[in-house]
Amino acid sequence: MNLKKIYGCLTGVATLSALLVSCNTSEAGIKVAPEVQKVVPDSCGKIALDLDLEVPSGYVSPRSRLIVVPQLCDSSRILMDLDPLVLDAPIFTKKMQRKQKLDGYLDPYAGYARNIENPRRAQKLNYVAQFDLPEGEHNGNRILGVVTTDGCGECSAMDTVLMAVIVDPVELIRKEALQLEWIEPEFVIRPKIRKGRGEARLQFIINRYDIRLDLGENRQEMEHMLQTLKPIVEDTLAQLTSLEIYGLASADGPLSFNTPLARNRANSARKWLENQLQLSREQRSVITSDSRPEGWMPVLEAMVRANDPDSVSVKAILEKYASFNDDVQERYIRKLPCWKNIRERYLQKDRKVEYVYTYMIRSFTTDKELLEMYQKRPDAFNEEELLRVSTLKTDPHEKMEVYRTILHYFPQSQVAANNLAILLLREGKGEEAEQVLHSLDSLTDYALNTLAATYVYQNQYERAIELLDTKKDSMREARYNLGLVRAMQRRLGEAYELLRPYEDVNTAIVALSLNKNPEAEDIMQKDASTTPLSNYVRAMIAARLQKRNSIFEPLRKAIIDEKLRIRAVGEYDFMPYHDDVWWKDLFDQK
Repeated sequence: MNLKKIYGCLTGVATLSALLVSCNTSEAGIKVAPEVQKVVPDSCGKIALDLDLEVPSGYVSPRSRLIVVPQLCDSSRILMDLDPLVLDAPIFTKKMQRKQKLDGYLDPYAGYARNIENPRRAQKLNYVAQFDLPEGEHNGNRILGVVTTDGCGECSAMDTVLMAVIVDPVELIRKEALQLEWIEPEFVIRPKIRKGRGEARLQFIINRYDIRLDLGENRQEMEHMLQTLKPIVEDTLAQLTSLEIYGLASADGPLSFNTPLARNRANSARKWLENQLQLSREQRSVITSDSRPEGWMPVLEAMVRANDPDSVSVKAILEKYASFNDDVQERYIRKLPCWKNIRERYLQKDRKVEYVYTYMIRSFTTDKELLEMYQKRPDAFNEEELLRVSTLKTDPHEKMEVYRTILHYFPQSQVAANNLAILLLREGKGEEAEQVLHSLDSLTDYALNTLAATYVYQNQYERAIELLDTKKDSMREARYNLGLVRAMQRRLGEAYELLRPYEDVNTAIVALSLNKNPEAEDIMQKDASTTPLSNYVRAMIAARLQKRNSIFEPLRKAIIDEKLRIRAVGEYDFMPYHDDVWWKDLFDQK
């Protein structure tokens, strides 16, 4: 049927928006029996209709075809057409058969038509349909039956009947209602001790320990050591607390000779650094030099990397004489037929000098100092100090910037990741919040709960349920959030069982969705919240329980929220009160 043609016939008669509000439900027209159906979407967003339409006697003439086209409509437009209901009177049936036979006419309603013998008698027609709701919110949408009896379904005898109204209190539940644990850790001043290590591969003249910068890569190696330590020594916020320099004694040759030689080489590196850094006597006092044996393990590792088959023999010797010193192990390795190859290919040509250092960064104790130094040197903060800065910021975007800074320096900060994810969710950025939490190697319970919320914001309900289900018995927030997710899925029975112990506005909304109106009233009598949403739910409960005098005041407080004001106009529970003076006072003043 061409619906544009039908509504074109309404010129000078009525507008669509008017029809949606005041449909023909008089005794002379078609009506739903016993009353307009209230339907709730199921967990898949489907609507199931099963209702009876009463057609009064004399409504259909013997020569006509009755066509009822149900349409899903909001307050001003048609959202979708449903399958029509078609009733053919006897004479019309004969005319249609003749037209099909003589003219080859294809009846577009052939698959829907029902024949009646006596059209002048009253008829009761059952209408059953199931359909998917389009995207968007649909509470208060109408299933409006557009009726024609002219036979062609396009031009005349226009009538309308309100068949059903979608009632979906669950749409009042917002993702913002998810319970997330914002962490405000206690600020504790802790010593900021940091550690580091490095190595320099140096070449020496055989049996000598003085460092020659012109040999091999010695200059670059020593400069690298210098550049590692210089920023610490020159940092006014840092204090070098220890620097240990070790020369590694070669495995090749007597240990009694190599050990002091390695110690002297470490001492040469130490003196060079002290001179280059121009250290004070106090700073020099924290530097030590020593030696330790390098052993034969690096030789074995080099042979294994080269897939040398003789590595098996070397490994066997090292395992057999593991409790002996390098000299004993060397004695047996030198006896191997492959010794010459080992000496030429795998013994280090340079000697390794290792260094391990620690230093302390000055702590910041006052809020003023924390804020000032954060702008200058965030790298000088520990995690606790940065978290304290985050609590001193009041703007959400400034807080987010601090949390990102924390994660830059402390990538596994559970508090920073959790709180940053919550702020991102408040901006509707579920995917970005998920990425923040997935950057952690492990998740605490509260971070796991926040991760589940990121899935909810992305409408990935099953992934959220998988996480929340593991924590619902041990974590109150997880159980509550699981209840909200079940409600969003419109698995209302499960949702009500999960939310019932909390007795809050969202519990009441689920109770209304299940038509448990007295239970919803009992819940809201215990709930002391005064938000627009809470007042809106109180008004709905009063309307359903026909407590006319209890609707106005909570509704007046609720509709300061523009979204709730718009919803209230189309809320089916409030329809019986649209002619009341107080209703007109509330909604006609805008």
